[in-house]
Amino acid sequence: MKNIISQLIDDFHERKLPEPVNRNKEFPEIKGKADVVIGMRRSGKTWFCYQKINKLIASGTKKEEVLYLNFEDDRLLDFNVHNFQEILDIYFGKYPEHRNTRCNFFFDEIQRIDQWELFIRRLLDTENIQIFITGSSSKLLGSEIATSLRGRSLPIEIFPFSFEEFLKFHGLFSTRPKTFGANTVSVLRKAVKEYLEVGGFPEVQKIDRNLRVEVLQGYIDSVLLKDIIERHKVSNVHVLKHLVRHIMNSSGGRFSVNKFYNTMKSMSIKCTKNSLYEYLDHLTDAFLFYKVPVHGRSEKARLINPAKIYTIDTGLFNAMTFRHSYDYGPLLENMVYMHLRRGGYEVEYVNTKNGHEADFFARHRISGESQLIQVCWDMSDKKTFERELKGLKSAMNELSFSTGTLITWDDENIIENKIKVIPIWKWLCGDGSQTCDA
Repeated sequence: MKNIISQLIDDFHERKLPEPVNRNKEFPEIKGKADVVIGMRRSGKTWFCYQKINKLIASGTKKEEVLYLNFEDDRLLDFNVHNFQEILDIYFGKYPEHRNTRCNFFFDEIQRIDQWELFIRRLLDTENIQIFITGSSSKLLGSEIATSLRGRSLPIEIFPFSFEEFLKFHGLFSTRPKTFGANTVSVLRKAVKEYLEVGGFPEVQKIDRNLRVEVLQGYIDSVLLKDIIERHKVSNVHVLKHLVRHIMNSSGGRFSVNKFYNTMKSMSIKCTKNSLYEYLDHLTDAFLFYKVPVHGRSEKARLINPAKIYTIDTGLFNAMTFRHSYDYGPLLENMVYMHLRRGGYEVEYVNTKNGHEADFFARHRISGESQLIQVCWDMSDKKTFERELKGLKSAMNELSFSTGTLITWDDENIIENKIKVIPIWKWLCGDGSQTCDA
């Protein structure tokens, strides 16, 4: 193992690093704390680390003062907790002078190694090293951090490209548009249609559609195999795949374990309700899906009303489902949810006392700013639009909101001077906090 580690360190220091499009996030980098980057596979965690490494080197850090190891490298398959000390021995054996300088260690997908958190804690306590960690599991990292790294880590969640990052990647806008003249609007309209279809995974941005679908489907297979089946020793793979397809085909809808269990039972497919709850936890733990609970003050309300479930990316959604050409509403709603999530909002849906529904009650984790948002594809379908508008107004009255936002594909208006109707291509160019006064 020592020879392999030595080879990997030398390879990293010799090779030219890629120069990715900068993401709209930064490492907090506080001394004595490990930066923990979490997110679904292929969402850009490694390239986010490269972004940081490039910035370190540009600011004067020597490349040899940086160590990068990817623990999913097949050459490290036999690596275990006892080999961690060898990393230090080999690195400082090559560069003994770095004992007196601050070094930067990047450990990619470290959660593959059992008890990794003990080594990281020791580094934080004994070495002058800034540590950057990536992992594809929120709960696994969270449980380990809670036991050994409590108060010693800063989590950063990386998602597929936001719309702003999508525009930057394709060279359409280097910064967020501030004005919306005819030329800007035409570019944004075309771009958001492509973004809806392609999604935000970096690797698939410029490849042929058929190949893109194949690659994205491969992402699902990788998540299921590495993050769920192997990690959690799942044996009922058939049911797990049924569950993924079912959620994908009803993304943004309420999911009931009881109903899905009965569906499996009617198809003579054996499973237990407990296993279905576990599989759903594993899927959200791996960042494939996100659960949105009902807004309510009581736990009983949350138990009675099943959570809504959204998919991490519309491109992934498209690759896994067949959709009628007219059925774009769920995609639009999914896009809005992910923008709120990226923006640091905690999101719930609202069921009002008179039976109406609003899609999103969003509260910012840091600022505490909250807003009500409804999603409707367009205003031309009067019956649907009136239903969505009534749901938003009902939620505003019940929760004492003076303003609300209704997001459409391409309509814009202000209703009764309190509800802002805004097209998705404009809303995505903001920070997710637009109101009637914005």
